[in-house]
Amino acid sequence: MLESLKPQPQDKILQLISLYRDDPRPAKIDLGVGVYKDATGLTPVMRAVKAAEKKLWEVETTKTYTGLAGELAYNAAMLTMILGQGHADRAASVATPGGTGAIRQALELIKLSAPDATVWISNPTWPNHPSIIKYLGMKMAEYRYFDAASRGVDFAGLLEDLGRVKPGDVVLLHGCCHNPTGANLDLAQWAQVVEVLLARRAVPFVDLAYQGFGDGLDADATATRLIASQFPEVLIAASCSKNFGIYRERAGILIALGDASHKSVTQGNLNFLNRQNYSFPPDHGARLVTMILEDAALTAEWKAELEEVRQNMLGLRQALADELRRMTNSDRYDFIAKHRGMFSRIGLSEAQVIELRDRHAIYMVGDSRINIAGLNAKTVPILAAAIAAVGG
Repeated sequence: MLESLKPQPQDKILQLISLYRDDPRPAKIDLGVGVYKDATGLTPVMRAVKAAEKKLWEVETTKTYTGLAGELAYNAAMLTMILGQGHADRAASVATPGGTGAIRQALELIKLSAPDATVWISNPTWPNHPSIIKYLGMKMAEYRYFDAASRGVDFAGLLEDLGRVKPGDVVLLHGCCHNPTGANLDLAQWAQVVEVLLARRAVPFVDLAYQGFGDGLDADATATRLIASQFPEVLIAASCSKNFGIYRERAGILIALGDASHKSVTQGNLNFLNRQNYSFPPDHGARLVTMILEDAALTAEWKAELEEVRQNMLGLRQALADELRRMTNSDRYDFIAKHRGMFSRIGLSEAQVIELRDRHAIYMVGDSRINIAGLNAKTVPILAAAIAAVGG
């Protein structure tokens, strides 16, 4: 049996991590891996998470299984954080192993309920989106998103492509902080997208992995809340990895909004899918999130630290844009300060990316996506000088 297996393509980011790890140069810079880092290069445990873990250690009395959907308190707290008030009567939900688990379960639900639906994804998008869709054997199409010339959104192309969506198709949208480009829709553009998708009778599927990393916790949920208020059915896959800094705890959630009369059946199907894939979801990270969101003092501490993280990334964006303007004597990198979230696709060729790696020990994904949080005050001018040196 096993001898019939064929090699699978390597994940490009994981391959990049391996190359970086094996590079002996002491001044190497990692801008590939998608995790937040502080100025020392550490991905820290947030203060509120530390406090919640200490409290949990003191009060936890059992390690028995949770329910198939996870702990109801976690699901309720996440629903409120993402959508605010007013959707509980029509929201079915399950805790998942991270945001990736939520995306997988959402696609499984689509395949179960609408096997002929096409899933539309932005071009470009997070590589796991098309990878999972293809693995599940589902229909897939792309809509234009990124304008390589302006490094902004190709909004005319996006609207034209979404105008071809068929009734019942699913459109995967990045709720905020688009990965990998960093280019985002404004509220007026979101309103037009909603109008087009309503006219096409599509089902929106929102991937919300970076709430709090862009313009603020509530501001980053604005588009998702608009969509939830307008559509009869919406899928939302959310992650706590970034905004709570609990990457390895794998805390995510899938929310399915529909008619209140169908909630019980939808919930039963979500429970069924959890049972088929991993039975009971992990609880430690989810419980920490619940404790933070249910305790006013911990919530305030967490929000303050999340805002520190967000402001740090905004400062790095502005510093890099300014330094590139100085190094290149042009404004062509000013877009970096306008992008939001951890990532920006900066528009270098693959040859330039390789040259940055080989000559300057600077590691980024081949499409020139950089993790802004991989920088600090010392490395910003180093990166800018290297980009100028390779003809960027």
